[in-house]
Amino acid sequence: MLKINVIGLLMLLPAYMASAGDEPTGPHSGSAWQIWAYSSAAPAFLSKNATIIGGDGSVLRKGSNGWTCQAGNPRPFPASGWETAHKAMPACFDEAGAAWMSAYMMGKKPQLERDGYMWMLHGDVGEDNFVAGVLNKDDANPEHWIESGPHFMIMPKEVSSIANVTTDFNTGGPYVMLKGTGYDHIMLPVTDYYQYQPQKQ
Repeated sequence: MLKINVIGLLMLLPAYMASAGDEPTGPHSGSAWQIWAYSSAAPAFLSKNATIIGGDGSVLRKGSNGWTCQAGNPRPFPASGWETAHKAMPACFDEAGAAWMSAYMMGKKPQLERDGYMWMLHGDVGEDNFVAGVLNKDDANPEHWIESGPHFMIMPKEVSSIANVTTDFNTGGPYVMLKGTGYDHIMLPVTDYYQYQPQKQ
């Protein structure tokens, strides 16, 4: 059974305010902006030593702690770079999180050796909470569409371990995304999670 020390995690979350510094000037397709945008997807105590992967797949900065940060937006990398960090959907993840993301992007079911972890402190541009790969709001069930603000993710080795976690993303608490797809994972909202999509009352 997956055990989450939610209280302990939430005590650490104010650290996400310790960002990667001010947004640099210059083209968003350049290394400086991409390193800033992608590394600021996680608390600085993790991202400062993480490997940063650019939009073209190259290593912009070699890390030393086993974590990797890159754009998570599956759409083609724009020639001029992502307009904002939010639109880049940057994610910082550990080795197991990398295995999960790789499998997801290739349409394969993840085969994890342990639970994986991922930070997305710039949120994402929206997706269907129940159907993998639905990235256009017009194609989603309106009741299932969620454009996320800052959050932390847990990708369990065994998806059955989170079978009893709610899928309701309006409560402010942890919830399951993509339940029953094999890509089931827990979303833990943090401060400003609902800045793009207000909670229902």
